[in-house]
Amino acid sequence: MSTPARITHFIDGKPWHGPAGRTGPVHNPATGEQTGTVDLAPAEVVSAAVRSARTAWREWSGLSLARRSQVLFAFRELLNARRHEVAALVTAEHGKVLSDALGEVTRGLEVAEFACGIPHLLKGGYTENAATGVDVHSVRQSLGVVAVISPFNFPAMVPMWFVPLALACGNAVVLKPSEKDPSAALALAALWKEAGLPDGVLQVVNGDKEAVDTLLTHEDVRAVSFVGSTPVARYVYETATAHGKRVQALGGAKNHMLVLPDADLDLAADAAVNAGFGSAGERCMAVSALVAVEPVADDLVARIAARMAKLRVGDGTRGCDMGPLVTRQHRDKVASYLDAGVAAGAALVVDGRDTAVDADGEGFFLGPTLFDRVEPHMSLYTDEIFGPVLSVLRVRSYDEGLALVNANPYGNGTAIFTNDGGAARRFQNEVEVGMVGVNVPIPVPVSHYSFGGWKQSLFGDTHAHGTEGVHFFTRGKVVTSRWADPSHGGLNLGFPQND
Repeated sequence: MSTPARITHFIDGKPWHGPAGRTGPVHNPATGEQTGTVDLAPAEVVSAAVRSARTAWREWSGLSLARRSQVLFAFRELLNARRHEVAALVTAEHGKVLSDALGEVTRGLEVAEFACGIPHLLKGGYTENAATGVDVHSVRQSLGVVAVISPFNFPAMVPMWFVPLALACGNAVVLKPSEKDPSAALALAALWKEAGLPDGVLQVVNGDKEAVDTLLTHEDVRAVSFVGSTPVARYVYETATAHGKRVQALGGAKNHMLVLPDADLDLAADAAVNAGFGSAGERCMAVSALVAVEPVADDLVARIAARMAKLRVGDGTRGCDMGPLVTRQHRDKVASYLDAGVAAGAALVVDGRDTAVDADGEGFFLGPTLFDRVEPHMSLYTDEIFGPVLSVLRVRSYDEGLALVNANPYGNGTAIFTNDGGAARRFQNEVEVGMVGVNVPIPVPVSHYSFGGWKQSLFGDTHAHGTEGVHFFTRGKVVTSRWADPSHGGLNLGFPQND
C-alpha cells in the first residue's frame, strides 16, 4: 500500500506550505484504501485566507468586465480540455463511475459558459429625464469576499455552480470543499490560476466544522453559498444570517416520481432506475420515492426489478453502471435502512447487500435496492437516505399522489410520468416543489435558469446560478444625476476600444 499523499490548501495562488496540524483521511471508495491525508484548516488559517482574499478583491473588482470575461473564457477552455482529468479525480475520491463524473464536470462547465456572458448579465437600466434635467440609472456591484461550502457528492459541479458567477461579478471567493473528496476543487483552483485569475481572488481551504464556523462568522465574509443536508443547511443559514451575511443554503430532499396509469411504463421504469441509482443515489435530485397510481404498481415494480438485475456494480474505472458509496460509515448507515424497512413491513424486492461487485479490496459498496408497499410513516420514506434505495408507494388516484408529495417537508425536485397533457399541466401548477420534470426524472435546470427547491430544501430566498445567482453575488445601486452642461472629452479619431 502506498503512502497517502498530503492534500493541503490553495492560498494566494499556490499550495499552502504551513504545518499540517489536524488532518483527515481521504479514501478510494472502490477499494477502501486511504489514498490521501487532507489538512484541516484551523480558524487562524481560514481567517488569513479571508483577509488575503479581501485584499485581492479590491484589484479584481476594479478590473473591467472585458478583462474579467477574458479570464472566464480562458478558464472555460482549460476546463473543457482537461475535463477528463478532473472527472478522474472525482471518481478516485467519491467513487461515482467515470461517465457520471464526466457528466458532473460538463454540467459545471455550462455554468462557466453562462458566466462568460457577464457583461450582458450585469447591464443596468437607464432612464433619461426621469425629472426635468434629471437622469436615473441602476448598477450592480460586487459584494467583496464570499464563501462557498460544497458537499461531497458533487465535488466539481457544485463549486462550479457558484464560483464562476461569484468571480464574474467581481467578488473574491473562499471555497471550502468537502474534506472527503477535496482534490477536484484544488484542480479547479489551479486551472483558474492558469487562466489568469490573480492570486488570492480564489482561495481553497480544506477543513471541517471549525473552518465552516470561521467562514460563517468572519466579519469580512459578506455572503455564503452552501449545499448539504437540511439540518446543516439550517445551521449555516441561521448562523451566517445572525452575523449579517446573505445566505443561499440548499438542503436535503425526498424527491417523488408520480407515475399515472396512462404512462409509458417502460419509459418510467428506465427513468426510475436511472434516477434512483445513478451516483449510488448520492444526489440531492435522486428519485427515492416512486408513487405509483394503481393499477400499475405490480407491473411497474416487475419492470424496475428486471432492469436492476442487469446493472453492473463496481469500481468506477471499469465501465460499471454504479460505484460505491463515499465512506464505509455512510455505507453502513444506508444499509441499516434495509433492516428497518423489513421490520416496518415493507416488501424488500431487491436486496442490494446480495449484489456481486467488480472491484479490488473492500470498497464501500451497497447494490441497488428496491422496496415495495412502503408507507409514509416508515423511515424508508421519512428520512433522506442518500443511497441506492428506491421506495415504491401505492396510491389510488392522482389527487392522493399529489397530496402525498405536497405533504412532504422537502420540496427540491419531483417528476410526473404521464401521456396526459392536462394532467401534467395540472401537476406542474399544483405541486409544491421548486423543480418539476414532466417525463424527465432529474429536472436539473440548464445553467441560464436557477437551481433550488422549496420548503426545507432551501434556506434563503435565492437559488443557485442563472439570473438569481447573479443577483445573489451583487448589490444593486441606483444613481440619480443632474448636470448643468455636457463635458467635452477632446479630439480622438481612433476606434473606441473596451479595456
